[in-house]
Amino acid sequence: MAIIDVVRFDGLKSRDWLIYKYPSENLVMFTQLIVQEGQMAFFMKGGVVADVFYPGTYTLSTQNLPILNKIINLPFGGKTPFSAEIYFMNTTLRLDINWGTTDPIQIIDPKYYVKLRVRAFGQMGLRINDAIRLFKELIGGMQKADVVKFDKIQEYYKGLTIVKVKAAIAESMINNKISALDMSAKLETLSQQVANQIAPEFNKYGLIVSNFYIKSINFPDEDFARINKILEDKAEFEIMGDGRYATKRSFDIYEEAASNAGGIAGVLASGGIGLGAAINMGNAMERTVGNPIKKDSTKCCVSCGAVIPATAKFCPECGHNNSERICSCGARLAPDAKFCQECGRKVE
Repeated sequence: MAIIDVVRFDGLKSRDWLIYKYPSENLVMFTQLIVQEGQMAFFMKGGVVADVFYPGTYTLSTQNLPILNKIINLPFGGKTPFSAEIYFMNTTLRLDINWGTTDPIQIIDPKYYVKLRVRAFGQMGLRINDAIRLFKELIGGMQKADVVKFDKIQEYYKGLTIVKVKAAIAESMINNKISALDMSAKLETLSQQVANQIAPEFNKYGLIVSNFYIKSINFPDEDFARINKILEDKAEFEIMGDGRYATKRSFDIYEEAASNAGGIAGVLASGGIGLGAAINMGNAMERTVGNPIKKDSTKCCVSCGAVIPATAKFCPECGHNNSERICSCGARLAPDAKFCQECGRKVE
């Protein structure tokens, strides 16, 4: 079994490592321990952390490791072999830790009253503040040459991060009445709010949240299409004015009703409107713009051409008789007819 007299770890090429356990436990007194910049190392014997070493070169002896006096018998001046565990930790700042909501936030937009499926994505930075606490609380024992990556820490804190992000977005939209379309202007404020909430939880286990960013808040294209339709209708309303817009909308509804087997009731029902509400809506529309399908609600005076009610017998403008006449043959005569179009008889 080889005896190790120099212990060092040059890191991984990907730099994506948090804790590394040195593969050999066979050491000798006066072994050199080299700790690189951006690292720290700690010596463990019998499950007990003996000491922590920061960047530099060290010689393992009873002077810097007093615990050795209790676990080995050292002959004067000899390189006595002993077994121990050495762990290296990455203390560099990691800024590219990505996060995202796995499932959408179901929420009603406070401005457009449309149900949206909101998602959020971002990035955060972490750094080790208390290596021993992190190791004891979250990592524990490791196999030889084993590596713990930052992904492992992400898994631990994923639930906490997502819950805080969802809560911040929901609070802004519901309590502060901020539309999802306007959330981009609030990303910095929301990011700081979430960072302040999650930082104490990370600190409990020896980690510092150096930064936290919500990079985007978005929702599916079909949800945006519904809002876009509302915006188009609003623009059309502002251009046309309320009177013409209401008339246009009534024609749209009646046109759809004409091609729908259930008529206007079927159109409204398909939109989630009940029969009672449909009747009320129809009556209100009738009072406002009239029914464009009813062709016999008015008629023109045969004398002056004024528009008069279909049931009027005399014109309120010129007084001409506009009452309906019937020929003796039973045919219906036009108000100004002089002869019957059916039998040719002269009309008295």
